[in-house]
Amino acid sequence: MPHYIVLGKWTEQGIRNVKDAPRRIEDTRVMIQKAGGKMQLYYTFGEYDFVMVVEITSDEDMLKTLLKLGSLGNVRTKTLKAWTESDAGKIISQLK
Repeated sequence: MPHYIVLGKWTEQGIRNVKDAPRRIEDTRVMIQKAGGKMQLYYTFGEYDFVMVVEITSDEDMLKTLLKLGSLGNVRTKTLKAWTESDAGKIISQLK
């Protein structure tokens, strides 16, 4: 399954309603699980307020999740597609 690193920042709306963040995170987790995936969330200091590591069935399912999440107006995200060390090793070994 594809992996993604999601870097997130709260919007003004999101930080005003920060007490709802645990419920919003759980709603996001349920969305990802319904798409056959799983996620781990870390709150962070610095430029981003949180980082999610997501494993989900496809790029399309990830895009749907991110669009839904963004449309709620509480967060803005930057997403990186990631490969495990093992998966990247297989690709790298095919280089000529």
